[in-house]
Amino acid sequence: MSEPSKRPIAVAVLGPGTVGSQVVRLLAEHSEDLAARVGAPLELVGVYVRDVSAPRQGIDSSLLTSDGHGLVARADVVIELMGGISPARELILAALAGGASVVTANKALLAAHGPELFEAADAAGADLYFEAAVAGAIPIVRPVRESLAGDQVERILGIVNGTTNYVLDEMTQRGLDYDVAVKQAQDLGYAEADPTADVEGFDAAAKAAILASLAFHQRVALADVHREGISAITAADVAAARDSGQVIKLLAIAERADGAVAVRVHPALVPASHPLAGVHGAYNAIFVEAAAAGQLMFYGQGAGGVPTASAVLGDVVSVARHRASGGRGPRESKYADNAVLPIDDVFTRYSVRLDVPDRPGVLSRVAEVFAAHGVSIETVRQIADRGTAGLVISTHRAAERDLAATVADLRVADAVDSVVSVLRIEGD
Repeated sequence: MSEPSKRPIAVAVLGPGTVGSQVVRLLAEHSEDLAARVGAPLELVGVYVRDVSAPRQGIDSSLLTSDGHGLVARADVVIELMGGISPARELILAALAGGASVVTANKALLAAHGPELFEAADAAGADLYFEAAVAGAIPIVRPVRESLAGDQVERILGIVNGTTNYVLDEMTQRGLDYDVAVKQAQDLGYAEADPTADVEGFDAAAKAAILASLAFHQRVALADVHREGISAITAADVAAARDSGQVIKLLAIAERADGAVAVRVHPALVPASHPLAGVHGAYNAIFVEAAAAGQLMFYGQGAGGVPTASAVLGDVVSVARHRASGGRGPRESKYADNAVLPIDDVFTRYSVRLDVPDRPGVLSRVAEVFAAHGVSIETVRQIADRGTAGLVISTHRAAERDLAATVADLRVADAVDSVVSVLRIEGD
């Protein structure tokens, strides 16, 4: 290893929360190794907090400051771990304008204001790294942005939210109702007191926008991502999936489609044989399909202080090395301008579960409704019980708009008592 240079790299941390406190700890505990890897020592010059009087376990109180702008003005590398939009956005822009490189884990900010931040980094000739913004400790940003830069990514299929995966896994493995599984996730610290951002797919949608932008070399905004959460998933849905040899997962999907791209987040049925079906607990996994590389899977802890701090420090070493030896990392790649398809134009397979009267002719009447909208039925499974019957119908690939029209007609058809659930089928 080369000897570190004399001049230290000044590092500022914005936000000493769960992840930030671990970053501060690891900077101190591994200072010699980090210096050897960077080629210069890393010197923590301050930690921004809103309230300097509040105790911060493991952080020297002399490092605490409520003057965020003053702190970033003194730093060569700024680590933003505050979350949210403001004041994180203003402080990152100030850091970049001053020539500092930035490492952030803020997926909401990147999804909402990524273009502004990338342009600011380009104008300053500074680095903007964000490995920890998408899947915690899992290295996915660097492989997509750098390792696959010479390939064409066709599709990304991922479990990128640990809370929802834990909830759905508990419903699958232990037969829990949705509300019970969410409460258990909250008790274990996987879910916030208000779990909306997770269970309604907002967190996953922000990550999907970031991944799609990287994979397809164009700007994909949060508004471009179709989003559905898991709050409508019932124990009966999970049981029906199991009987069909499938599991339900909340998926982030970004894919090429006939010269356009489509980006969506929603619960979906995944065959039990697919690698994503075996992702349990609060773990994340991302399945990438590329033209030359083929199928790749990235798996690991998608959240948590220490795992996420690992990804943050990996970025810190990269940007600090550029400061010590010259140069900069990859810039935003946005040369493509593919249309982003609305959900109505997306093609996939579907599973439609119906309650119907148990009498002759019902199945043919139901099939006529599907045929009227050009939706081809692949399989039908019937479950009869004391005068009523359940039908589980799986379709071939169809457009979302055609499936939606089919379901609308099924809801008012004489041959159908109720449409119990509609789920997309992915990964087969």
